[in-house]
Amino acid sequence: KFKDNILMQDSVRDAFMVALKSLGYSANTTNEEEIKEAKELLIKQKPLVQAYVIDQVRDKMIGGEAALGVIYSGEMLYIQNEVKDLGLDYSLEYVIPEEGTNLWLDSWVIPANAPNKENAEKWINFLCRPDIAKKNFEYITYPTPNKGAFDLLDPELQNNKAVFPDVDSLKSSEVYKYLGDEVDSRYNEAWKEVKSN
Repeated sequence: KFKDNILMQDSVRDAFMVALKSLGYSANTTNEEEIKEAKELLIKQKPLVQAYVIDQVRDKMIGGEAALGVIYSGEMLYIQNEVKDLGLDYSLEYVIPEEGTNLWLDSWVIPANAPNKENAEKWINFLCRPDIAKKNFEYITYPTPNKGAFDLLDPELQNNKAVFPDVDSLKSSEVYKYLGDEVDSRYNEAWKEVKSN
């Protein structure tokens, strides 16, 4: 039904996560047979895929060039705003698969040998101020974990499940783990096979 209207992430772990989760496996599997099964599923899916993309998924979805796309959650708010601002006659919905997806977080860190540790701490404290965290959220469109910033958002935005999903919808989701060089090589080789078939 959606042949040539599907956008997949051009990313080893993100593509394999989709296949592994749809098969009921962990996104962090090290099992060779499960990786092989996911590879075969991705190869089988490939004729249906319009393109493997990263940042281009945003523009393609806004332009109505595809019906389905695997996309990072923060991109969805940007897309929703663009579709509305452009007055386009369609809307886009963000869905978290029942099978789960990957969970992620970005962090500010200070290296142990930082020469200006006190200033780095001041910078992080500044970024954690609710008014500043809200401005950062509005700029990057990725969800804020800052409760004070969240409380400053319009209720419509607070209730946008694409940006702030219910915890229950994430119950089958996982954070990517580092699986070691040997397993990384296994995934990379499998991805090469997917891309070359």
